Amino acid sequence: MYSLLGIVLIIGGLAGYFYFKFKKDFDTTDQPYKNYIGYIDQEKALLNDVYTLCNDGKIYRTYNGAGLDAYKNNKRQFRINLANNYSGDSFTDSGYLNFRFLVNCDGNPGWFDVVQMNLDLEEKELNSEMVDSLLTFTAMPENWNTLEFREDPGNYYMYISYRIENGKVVEIIP
Repeated sequence: MYSLLGIVLIIGGLAGYFYFKFKKDFDTTDQPYKNYIGYIDQEKALLNDVYTLCNDGKIYRTYNGAGLDAYKNNKRQFRINLANNYSGDSFTDSGYLNFRFLVNCDGNPGWFDVVQMNLDLEEKELNSEMVDSLLTFTAMPENWNTLEFREDPGNYYMYISYRIENGKVVEIIP
């Protein structure tokens, strides 16, 4: 009798554990942050109609982005491409221009989220032509690698921050 009761309690405990772990643990209905880190709202994103995501929309590297692995060839080549495609001579703004975006399995970037700040890290609108010029450059597929996940190319999250002083890009992070 006690062994039957013990088995029922163990089964009930396991059922409760798995229910919480796989159902309630991920329920964000009453939570202030309803999405994962790196989430980009497709409705608000720029260039959100450029492409579609592969592999049922699964996105890799959402916590810290793809970093240096994402640059086609290497970051030095990215800087050379930037110097060839962007001239800040006609701009005087200073600050940080941050792009968060997704790159699909074909190496095409899209779904851009833009944050503009002054050098004191306070949100501030920068010159719209300068922002558009850097967005156009950043959205060029020839700047980004396709990355493999489990031997198949996949979608990944990326961010890039430009430190700008008097219209010139002086630093690229990461």
